[in-house]
Amino acid sequence: MSDYNTVATIRVMPEGVETDLEALKTKIQDAVPGNMKIHKIEEEPIAFGLVALNVMILTSDKEGGDLDPAVEAFDTLENVSEVDITDVRRLL
Repeated sequence: MSDYNTVATIRVMPEGVETDLEALKTKIQDAVPGNMKIHKIEEEPIAFGLVALNVMILTSDKEGGDLDPAVEAFDTLENVSEVDITDVRRLL
């Protein structure tokens, strides 16, 4: 894990309550760019049965810590309505 010095949280909002979250998690894991690694994916209840996925990604800031490739990859997935970076922190 020494190559990674930053953790970012990216919130992925499904299109609706009927979205299969387990299938979406698998698609997210398959879509993460090669220079990044998923640390964990947590479910966050929003409202009226809608659950967001908070994807915590390990990355390096050596190349500027550009998270756009991950955001773009997740945004193009089926059953995703919105993708936002909610937090970025350096690892100690």
